[in-house]
Amino acid sequence: QVQLVESGGGSVQAGGSLRLSCVASGDGFCLSVMGMGWYRQAPGKERELVADMSSGGSTNYKDSVKGRFTISRDNARRMLYLLMNSLIPEDTAIYYCNLLCRTSDGLHTAWGQGTQVTVSS
Repeated sequence: QVQLVESGGGSVQAGGSLRLSCVASGDGFCLSVMGMGWYRQAPGKERELVADMSSGGSTNYKDSVKGRFTISRDNARRMLYLLMNSLIPEDTAIYYCNLLCRTSDGLHTAWGQGTQVTVSS
């Protein structure tokens, strides 16, 4: 099974920056990784996609974070990153790392435990 562990969350003031990291292990379980991404869930709201990256390197961002957030990865270190600049209070949420891969039994999705990001005004 794939395990994902996020880190880098914290409390910052509006306008500040944070960099989230996600390390993957056990991905030998996957025949191929289709993509990885970052999701977030604010209190009382549904989990939403923030940014993702396909195996080919194509990226996709939620409109409200375009120009402020950057997703990147280091395949050799099995790391996924999310650089968040110009943070606003609306970015406050638990941020989750996600991986989608193909296994011998079909598609498999894995989630990390989440890391809290709190932005104060």
